Amino acid sequence: MAKVKKEISEDLKELRAKLLDNKVIIGTDKTLKALQAKGVQKVYLSKNCPDATAKDVQHYAGLGGITVISLDMNNEELGVFCKKNFFISVLAIKS
Repeated sequence: MAKVKKEISEDLKELRAKLLDNKVIIGTDKTLKALQAKGVQKVYLSKNCPDATAKDVQHYAGLGGITVISLDMNNEELGVFCKKNFFISVLAIKS
């Protein structure tokens, strides 16, 4: 159990660094377009991301061999983590 928590905290540290460097794509539509254009390294999903959205993201990520990480945050918490005043279900790190 502790190992999983450690990996998640490392992912959050990486995500925080990429947010500060402005290398993050926020939103389902933009992320899907970037996945199709192969301009993404990783994709993060909130724990309450809609099933249809998660399925689409996982499909396109699978085609490109891109890692999809399900966070242990709901979309409201992910919005706060990203210091935005709206909910975020999907975000990606630019390549």
